[in-house]
Amino acid sequence: MRILVVEDDRLLNNTLCYNLYTAGYVVDSVLTKSAASNFLTKQDYDLIVLDVNLPDGNGFDFCREVKERRPDTAVIFLTANDMESDMLKGYELGAEDYVTKPFPMSVFQKKLSVVLGRLAKQSGGGDCYEDSALSINFSEMTASLSGKALVFTPLEYRLLKILTKNPQNVLTRQVLLEKLWDADGNFVDEHALTAAISRVRNKIETDGRQYIKTVYGMGYMWIGGASK
Repeated sequence: MRILVVEDDRLLNNTLCYNLYTAGYVVDSVLTKSAASNFLTKQDYDLIVLDVNLPDGNGFDFCREVKERRPDTAVIFLTANDMESDMLKGYELGAEDYVTKPFPMSVFQKKLSVVLGRLAKQSGGGDCYEDSALSINFSEMTASLSGKALVFTPLEYRLLKILTKNPQNVLTRQVLLEKLWDADGNFVDEHALTAAISRVRNKIETDGRQYIKTVYGMGYMWIGGASK
């Protein structure tokens, strides 16, 4: 999932990018409309977080440019103007949502989650893992354990998909790093991999179940909920 942040407020831009990156998304950021247009000629994006008022133009014009180039790219507008006419204009141009500044990051993250969930459903597919307790739908980015919903970051979903597609096979850390990098074209380092493995284990290895086995000196193996 690749996201472009177009916001001329450097602090807000950096804050958004930090939160998106730590959640596992591939993120590019720019401060101006012209820079955003330049990025758009070189790269397609799944989602664009777009400020309405930019120093060299407005987000509405850029949104129109985006939709002409790739209609299925989602857009979330950011603006300090809460006028109804502006909101309606954004929706008419095909925006997925509209966030009025200032906003709590938790609100933005919730709106982002809803939009990305909608995109995942639109992409279709039945890419799933399921056993007697754990259920994961990779296409829709939903999961549950014993009927209770689980929340994974995009990086954790990518990791789980790699592991579940290679059951009972030892995957070295190097192989996992390469596959995670290839998945979205973004570098994942050793620390991020270790942290992701730990978070996933904490979420799914309950009630005496073990899903990920550490093969010391080699890597990790998906063993599918075996008893510890």
